[in-house]
Amino acid sequence: RKILQASIMSTDTDLSLSSYDEDQGSKFIRKAKEAPFVPIGMAGFAAIVAYGLYRLKSRGNTKMSLHLIHMRVAAQGFVVGAMTLGMGYSMYREFWAKPKP
Repeated sequence: RKILQASIMSTDTDLSLSSYDEDQGSKFIRKAKEAPFVPIGMAGFAAIVAYGLYRLKSRGNTKMSLHLIHMRVAAQGFVVGAMTLGMGYSMYREFWAKPKP
């Protein structure tokens, strides 16, 4: 009887813990559905940094520090823009797109 009771208890805790067991991929997908502009900002940031690194050799007479500052400002501007659009979108959904009771 103790073995049966122990197995029932372990399945109860397994079921309650399985709802919290979430791998990184599904967590990222869930978060991306909740706030779609976050992955867009991350992708834009990565794209701008990759393009800046690609253009690093062909920067001409521009100093390295100035090139890196421009790249950083562009990447941060893209992220801030994506966050601003995301906040505007969520405010629209919350206040204007919601039907009034």
